[in-house]
Amino acid sequence: MSACRDPRRRVARVCSQGGSPLAAGMVALAALGLTACGTGGTSGGSADTKFVQGTGGVSTVAKEDRKSAPSLSGKTLEGKQLDVDNYRGKIVVLNIWGSWCSPCRAEAPNLVKVAERTKKQGVEFIGINTRDTNEHNAQKFEKEYEVPYPSLYDPIGKLMLRFPKGSLNPQAIPTTIILDRDGRIAVRALTPLSEEALDKALKPLIAEK
Repeated sequence: MSACRDPRRRVARVCSQGGSPLAAGMVALAALGLTACGTGGTSGGSADTKFVQGTGGVSTVAKEDRKSAPSLSGKTLEGKQLDVDNYRGKIVVLNIWGSWCSPCRAEAPNLVKVAERTKKQGVEFIGINTRDTNEHNAQKFEKEYEVPYPSLYDPIGKLMLRFPKGSLNPQAIPTTIILDRDGRIAVRALTPLSEEALDKALKPLIAEK
C-alpha cells in the first residue's frame, strides 16, 4: 500500500468521528485543494499572481510582481519558537513535507545538500512538517536524513492555509516555496526537487541585489 493516501478519504473518516480540531483542520485542507504527495504541474494562480510556470510544476515570479508571504510562526519539532519574519534579509526556502510521504523522502537528501552548500550565500532553509500526528515520526525523519535546518510543526495544516487562495499557495506535498530577501514569494515548486532544479531556482535570487 502506498504511503500517500487521498486526503479526502481521511477527512471523511475523521469527520464521521466527531468535530475534533483535527477534523476541522483536515476539512479546511480539503477545501484548499491540497493533495497528498502530488506530482505538481497545476498552476493554481490568478491573473494577479503574474507568475511564469516552467516545466515540472515550478513557477517563478518577476521581482516587480512578487507578493509578500503570510506571517508564518510557531513551534518547531524540537519545541522551539520560530518566526519566518525574523529571516528577512535572507533567501528562505520553505519545504512542506511529511514523514509519511515517499516523494518527500526522495527529495530530502537533495534539500540537505543544497542547504549546506548555500548557507554561506545567505540562503536559509525552513521545513513545515504537516499531517504527522505526533512529532516522533517527523523527528525520526530528520535524524535519518541528517536535516540541518528546523521545521515548524503544523500537523493539521494551519500555516498552509495562511497563503491566500489564488496566490502561489501550497497545493501538494511536497511543495517548496522560495522567498526573496524581502520576504516575498519568488518561486513555488509543486514537485520533489533535484539538486539541479533547486540550484537553478536559487541562482537568480542569490544574484539579486
